[in-house]
Amino acid sequence: MSEERPGDVIEKRRRKLQELKETGIVAYPNDFRVTHCIADIQRLLAAAADGQEHLSEPIVSVAGRMMAINRFGKSAFIRFRDRSGQLQAYIQKDKVGDHAYELFKKLEAGDIVGIVGTLFKTKTGEWTLLACEFRLLCKAIRPLPEKFHGLKDPEKRYRQRYLDLIMNPSVRELFIRRSRLIQAIRNFLLDRDFLEVETPMMQTMAGGAEATPFVTHHQALDIDLYLRIAPELYLKRLVVGGFDRVFEINRNFRNEGVSTRHNPEFTMLEFYQAYAVYTDLMDLTERMFAEATRAVLGQTRIRYQEQDIEMAGPYRRVRLADALAEIGGVPKEIQSDREALLAFAQEKGVPVPHRNRLGKILTKLFDVLVEPHLIQPTFVIGYPVEVSPLSRRSDTEPELTERFELFIAGYEIANGFSELNDPQDQFGRFQQQVEDRQAGDREAHEMDFDYIEALEYGLPPTAGEGVGIDRLAMLLTDSASIREVILFPHMKPAAA
Repeated sequence: MSEERPGDVIEKRRRKLQELKETGIVAYPNDFRVTHCIADIQRLLAAAADGQEHLSEPIVSVAGRMMAINRFGKSAFIRFRDRSGQLQAYIQKDKVGDHAYELFKKLEAGDIVGIVGTLFKTKTGEWTLLACEFRLLCKAIRPLPEKFHGLKDPEKRYRQRYLDLIMNPSVRELFIRRSRLIQAIRNFLLDRDFLEVETPMMQTMAGGAEATPFVTHHQALDIDLYLRIAPELYLKRLVVGGFDRVFEINRNFRNEGVSTRHNPEFTMLEFYQAYAVYTDLMDLTERMFAEATRAVLGQTRIRYQEQDIEMAGPYRRVRLADALAEIGGVPKEIQSDREALLAFAQEKGVPVPHRNRLGKILTKLFDVLVEPHLIQPTFVIGYPVEVSPLSRRSDTEPELTERFELFIAGYEIANGFSELNDPQDQFGRFQQQVEDRQAGDREAHEMDFDYIEALEYGLPPTAGEGVGIDRLAMLLTDSASIREVILFPHMKPAAA
């Protein structure tokens, strides 16, 4: 016998839906009221007395998607799921009535139903909902993926995340963890008197980071606008305005490649604290990450890709120059010699454009030779001025800045620094970026006169930081790809 094709199954379900409608069945009602979710029921059962076999009270009203049906003529067991868990129900013709049972016989896994009943324990010892009322709440036209194989293909999982969430409980739990992570971070900052704000997603100038923006056009104003690559310059304007502690958790957009570490649209936390320096934020970050990890996992030690990582501080702190020498094998004596570094990069097979300045060459070597080896949380400090256009110079080493980047499991997770609040120095940095842009660096900053004007009104001593929420979620869910922790990652259109 030939296997039924998917199109035939869908057509059969459409005919069945039409038959239901012709017999007066409302296939998509909205008058069923839910009194309990499955987690509520599980809490009731946990409180049941030892040896108790039946709970006549309370009568519960629950709804969910049928995941499996096991029929026995005039009765059936089903497994159904709501947002909080899965439960077994027993549907018996004598209990729900002839009409409801005849309807039930026409339904399939994937349909959404409402059940009213009491709880009892089966002979196998499983608590089960005994239905006294059964309702169809939504007829599914398309069948769920075959139970044994489930939904495994990453391409299909990402394109049809709703199916992924239905069929793979572990994926549901992953995104619940992500939500708890964001909430824990939000609570951490609110508890420390930070104010949550929102800044423009569309900006007249793409600033706050070195990246290629997406561009769009506003018809009424007849101007080009850019989807923001970072909220930094607007958040610092708010500090100028007197909001001494601000943060934003929201989306950034960068017109870059797609990989296991990058998605063009991603979630960032950025926060700014007046009268603080970059070392204060390193201390704060250690506490924030420890508390957020504990809130999500109940402990601070995580297991990521077969590696044990401790998220509680103190974290290691190492200078960029030392990390390049000790981990990357870049001799310190050549780190100030541009031509020697270019030769070293060529020898190691690290692609570095010849036009790059010294700081760019150093950070490129770091990206390739050092970053993958930073497994335990590590703050790298001492970044050159020329790759830190918004960072305050070091008072003792003016060629360097008061900046850190945090690396965990070979990923850059955070970037922070004491903010540059000298408008003349900032103008000079922007001017250097303009020259870099004219020399071919399309990710370099443009001159932002409006931001310079804001600085001239006075930005108090301030430290700020950006944290990649998606990458942090990867760590706390043991996900190897950023696509696993973004509900709807960007992909090429599906082939016709």
